Amino acid sequence: MATAASSVLPELDAGAFARWRAGGGRVVDLLGAARELGPVAGFRLGDRQVVLVTGAGQVQQVLAKSPDTYVKRGHRVKPLLGGGLLCAAGEPWRRQRKLLQPQFTGRGIRTYEPQIRAAAAATAERWRVAAAAGEVREIDADLRYFSLDVIWRSLTAHPLDPDTHRRLVAAGEGFAAIPAFAPATGDTAIDFREANEHVDRVAERAIALAEEAGEPGLVQVLLRAAAELPDYTERLVRDELMTIVVAGYETTATALSWLFLLLDAHPEQRTRALAAGPAGSAERAAAIRALIDETLRLYPVAWLMPRYAAEPDTLDGIPIEAGTTVLLSPYLTHRDPGLWPDPEEFRPQRFLDAERRPAPGAYLPFGLGPRACLGAQFAVREMALLLEELLPAYRAEIRDAPAGAGYGLTVHPDGPVRAVLHAEAETETEAVATVAAE
Repeated sequence: MATAASSVLPELDAGAFARWRAGGGRVVDLLGAARELGPVAGFRLGDRQVVLVTGAGQVQQVLAKSPDTYVKRGHRVKPLLGGGLLCAAGEPWRRQRKLLQPQFTGRGIRTYEPQIRAAAAATAERWRVAAAAGEVREIDADLRYFSLDVIWRSLTAHPLDPDTHRRLVAAGEGFAAIPAFAPATGDTAIDFREANEHVDRVAERAIALAEEAGEPGLVQVLLRAAAELPDYTERLVRDELMTIVVAGYETTATALSWLFLLLDAHPEQRTRALAAGPAGSAERAAAIRALIDETLRLYPVAWLMPRYAAEPDTLDGIPIEAGTTVLLSPYLTHRDPGLWPDPEEFRPQRFLDAERRPAPGAYLPFGLGPRACLGAQFAVREMALLLEELLPAYRAEIRDAPAGAGYGLTVHPDGPVRAVLHAEAETETEAVATVAAE
């Protein structure tokens, strides 16, 4: 185990990565072994030397304190999303973020709340029909549809239509197929031609619908930029649109899928959240937010964050040479018992204790620092409004839970989440009594 005084980078066995790939081992097995070496450790990733950073202080240094030292050199999804915000770097990224930032502040998000609530109501209606029929339903598909519907309504002021849904799902499959460690592993490049065709057609439709609606929205922001700023070419507008859609919907839907799986395993947490206060109260809102925060602790949206050392630095007393690939893993940081008591347990109450805030760098489901996810507040608000609609009215009884997790660009349930939906009339008095008796 490395110490702060050590100047030698502890490393995995040089053949560990090759054996992991050949033996079909899981990503978490490899990274779990690296974690045992300390908050800063090294291993070989294909032909590259990689430094894995999991300690809270070191994470804070890389992402928040030294963002100009540890930079992004592009992104694994650039073949699909082009020059959109997720893939941009340097001055283009700064200009693009400045343009979109106001849309994702608290005030900006409130503009889109009617669209979110409409998508949540549509989801609740589908669940009402399914509950009445007693059918086994793939709720992860419902949650993906909800997330896409929210984004599409926010872009165009129109509900999601079947053809657009089909095309977006196809494009999303291309996104999901990218390996977690690409391109450093040398894995075969993915053919994005079909996915890009779907993306192009969807972007064209989004622009046409937004122009037809004439209402303020994200598309209108981009179209105004294209009319006024030379950098905003037709191609960049397309890339920004699809970054918002493709990169945004899967992460939110995946987090919601994990949340319903966790509530099935811990039904008392649903009871606690509903008992915290009446519908619409600040107390219930805080309890629902705690459910979301704890789900994102266990299954963070960005479970791997690659950076590139643009200049030399020192982490935990260890020299980091310029040109080094630095890999951060919120998944591991969030499960560090030194930072989170009983880290494998689903315990939303830890986020309701105002006196026990996470240490800086210990909680980063959407990243940290200037390159933290622009849509983080939007995603959390979207999830909260859906849960306020669904949790009091329905209990999802999981009938076919995935065997484990899959580790691609996101950490996701490794298979469909099938459930029977039970309609439940909320009885707050009984819920409060249940929690009080525990």
